[in-house]
Amino acid sequence: FIERARRTGKRSRLDSLSFVGRSMVSPAEAYLALYNAVQVGGWSVVLIKTVLSLVAGASFAQTYEGVEFWLDVFQTAAVLEIAHCALGLVRSPIATTLMQVFSRVAVLWLVLHPVKESRDSIGVPMLLIAWSVTEVIRYSFYALNIFKAVPHALIWLRYTLFIILYPMGASGELFVVFASLPFVKERNLFSLDMPNPANMSFSFYWFLVIIMLNYIPGFPKMYFYMFGQRKKVLGVEPAKKQK
Repeated sequence: FIERARRTGKRSRLDSLSFVGRSMVSPAEAYLALYNAVQVGGWSVVLIKTVLSLVAGASFAQTYEGVEFWLDVFQTAAVLEIAHCALGLVRSPIATTLMQVFSRVAVLWLVLHPVKESRDSIGVPMLLIAWSVTEVIRYSFYALNIFKAVPHALIWLRYTLFIILYPMGASGELFVVFASLPFVKERNLFSLDMPNPANMSFSFYWFLVIIMLNYIPGFPKMYFYMFGQRKKVLGVEPAKKQK
């Protein structure tokens, strides 16, 4: 009896502490948790300030300028996600991540910053709302998933709201780029004409046109990839589960 009690006591102590091992995270996971948590905070600020500005009747340009600093910091920080994929810290496809991050960073730094007239486009509130809502949900999902603590409601939002938010964001990006084209052409912005010492020419106007055309094959690929993910996560019917 005494020996059995000792063995039982050892097992119970080990079992009572087993949750500690399950809750431990690696340095890489701790970094990702911090990165995602910071992004949730930053994009929450963008979302709240955008909504308050629009409700107050501010112009599209004023709304953008009110969140410009936060948008610059947290959208540019998304470039780190490409490194996360390349280093194997996350399992997201690097091509999809590169496509999504590049399109947004390009719109931000190559269009909205140098061409202030583009900020008057209807695309500005569209992309601000679509980007911020998407990112608050996405980064919350990633952060909680590290600890295996994602609530079902967040899973549903992650794999459902994109149906509206992705087309809304992509359309907003296209509207902003399209609004910038006349001013880019008029100012010959970021373009290089012949003759020059490099003996080459570059038209930023046509570069933007090519970016817009790339949405034709690029957006459906990203959009239907998310539908595939949605089917994996939410698309299993009860009847199939019973089998």
